[in-house]
Amino acid sequence: MTSTALDNLETSLEGLVENFRQLGIIVSDFQPQGQTAINNKLNQIVYLLKEIERIKGQVNDIQVPLDVFDYIDEGHNPHSYTKDCMERSLAKNELVKGKIDEYRRFKALLLFELSQEFPNEMSKYRAIRGDERMS
Repeated sequence: MTSTALDNLETSLEGLVENFRQLGIIVSDFQPQGQTAINNKLNQIVYLLKEIERIKGQVNDIQVPLDVFDYIDEGHNPHSYTKDCMERSLAKNELVKGKIDEYRRFKALLLFELSQEFPNEMSKYRAIRGDERMS
């Protein structure tokens, strides 16, 4: 795949969208003298669809995550998909880091309290673990 093929596909898709938009405007306020404009737009759409069909074989190795399509369907900009994924990953990372820190504090407090209540057993436990610290 070359970037030229990808650029051509992008240009054709943009042209297709624009022609559909313009066709919608023309059709929404149809006048008999506008038939030629409708025919021209339809011919341009058919040409662009043929162009896309021709180009598709050159860009078939591109993998797009299905989440991107869901993201677009929700009305979001596909260019911000990666940024939003990174932000969600960072937020999840912070959440998991917070849980890990809480477990560490809980472990330290538990070992401290157990050492207060069961000093002999905890000494044996630390000796088995090879850990003379209380945490």
